[in-house]
Amino acid sequence: MDIIHLLPDSVANQIAAGEVVQRPASVIKELMENAVDAGASTIDVLVQDAGRTSIQVIDDGKGMSETDARMAFERHATSKILHAEDLFKLHTMGFRGEALASIAAVAQVRLTTRTADQDLGVRLSIEGSRFVGQEVCSCPVGANFEVNNLFFNVPARRKFLKTNQTELGNIIQDFERIALVNPSVTFSLTSGGNSLMQLPAGSSLQRIVNIFGKKMSEQLLPVQVETTLVRISGFVGKPESARKKGASQYLFVNGRFMRHPRFHYAVMEAFNHLIPEGEQVPYFIFFPVDPAAIDVNIHPTKTEIKFENEQEIWSIVVAAVRDALGKFNAVPTIDFDVEGRPDIPTYQGGDLSGIKAPRVQLDVSYNPFSTHSQNRNPVRHWEKMFEGARGMEQGARDMEQGLLTPNETLFPEADRSTQHYQYKGQYILTAVQSGLMIVDQRRAHERILYERYLRQMQEHNAATQGLLFPELLELSPSDAAVLTAMLDDVRALGFDISSLGGSSFSIGGAPSGQDDPLSVVREMVESVKQQDGGHADALHHRLALVLARHNAIEVGEVLTPVQMENIIGDLFQCENPNLSPTGKTILTILQQEAIDKMFS
Repeated sequence: MDIIHLLPDSVANQIAAGEVVQRPASVIKELMENAVDAGASTIDVLVQDAGRTSIQVIDDGKGMSETDARMAFERHATSKILHAEDLFKLHTMGFRGEALASIAAVAQVRLTTRTADQDLGVRLSIEGSRFVGQEVCSCPVGANFEVNNLFFNVPARRKFLKTNQTELGNIIQDFERIALVNPSVTFSLTSGGNSLMQLPAGSSLQRIVNIFGKKMSEQLLPVQVETTLVRISGFVGKPESARKKGASQYLFVNGRFMRHPRFHYAVMEAFNHLIPEGEQVPYFIFFPVDPAAIDVNIHPTKTEIKFENEQEIWSIVVAAVRDALGKFNAVPTIDFDVEGRPDIPTYQGGDLSGIKAPRVQLDVSYNPFSTHSQNRNPVRHWEKMFEGARGMEQGARDMEQGLLTPNETLFPEADRSTQHYQYKGQYILTAVQSGLMIVDQRRAHERILYERYLRQMQEHNAATQGLLFPELLELSPSDAAVLTAMLDDVRALGFDISSLGGSSFSIGGAPSGQDDPLSVVREMVESVKQQDGGHADALHHRLALVLARHNAIEVGEVLTPVQMENIIGDLFQCENPNLSPTGKTILTILQQEAIDKMFS
């Protein structure tokens, strides 16, 4: 009996949709790219519920005839290529002919379109790859795609969508990528009736400023180089714009966003020894190359691209960025200006017989171990120094045998010494009954602050200290959407933040003693962007962790005995004094037996 058969088109389209349409952002990316290919000068994107309920992309491009509109939803139907050779001379964003068929397979789609040579347009309705309606209508030239109830017939895919905040962030990210590489096109993005971005047509630098704020333009240096192999243009950040996370980094080839770790490394190689290790600088690099020299037909998302002369282009990128840094004096130079500096005399030669070398006076009769020495100051009643270290033996034995859970306090207040010693500005040493306890001071302080901030978010009782002058916080639209979603939790930590509209916020107050609130809030936004879950506990964890890391005492900071006592006391009031918020060991005990063995 024969068992091999052809899959129905509807099933094949749903399988293809698994690669092409992964989330609402994928739909918007494909529809926006089609609008760009259609020669649109204005593209409007409207979403509801982060694309779950509705996605609408409106353009004023060339539009489609009735026959083309119907054919566009057939699998592998495209106007971009005719032959296999056309894959090596692509000048359009799309070419596979799978996007519309994949979208129509997992959503309810309505297309309204008209060409300039037609008086009337056509409206098509499709549900799950099945045509359910077609009618003539009056509409402007261009296309209007409405995608409703995404994954309505694939509930498993719909269930695995992330929170609205995460999905909207992905939408904004793909929107920005297409808008950045098409500055001559006017774009707008609206979510739930609220305008997120209005981007008028202009130059590349104007588009970057419109998306990322005016401050970004002050941080960028132009890059421009032209060779027979490749022409490179764009902008790179100055060394002082480096940051640990969240740097805006974009590579584009022939109008297409790409991920290329090797070229990213080329840009960062040019900043070697100019920025701290592990930090990143923003960059916007454009590669117009011969389409025959690249291959974009590697992955359905078309973001992975192979270059024919990758090594040569790598060298050109490094040289171009270094040239930009040197041309605009972004590389530190040796300072030979000594005007106004103190004049330090130098030895010019001559007789040195009159100069006597300094002599060290030694008291050879001094014996530090002599009981008759006047300098000796013996410590009397030393037993009192260790009165607080009694009764520790049983607790230490329980800890070694694993009888205490991580949330139990290992050392009651009476089981440790009140005398502490700081070792190399990193560890606090204190005596306990079973030996010597060693505490990492920074990790301990992180744990103390972390649990304090968690309580503040739960109880909304954090104190706010007003700033003398409110500080302006400008974010990218995607970061602004993240901050807006978590604004109540940030305020619960003591930040007085209000929206100024668009992607701008005003910080009028911060937690008491908090320095540089701008960088702290930026770091919070970047940390939350990286989380996959949308649970409140996960959000609170990330916010408290960022603030605790920022405010914890640094390694090398000298502590007074009172400060050390406060850290040790507060640590053992925590729910988990053993581990830092990231799971690293805070304390350990060097057993008395091990110490005695060292001297045996």
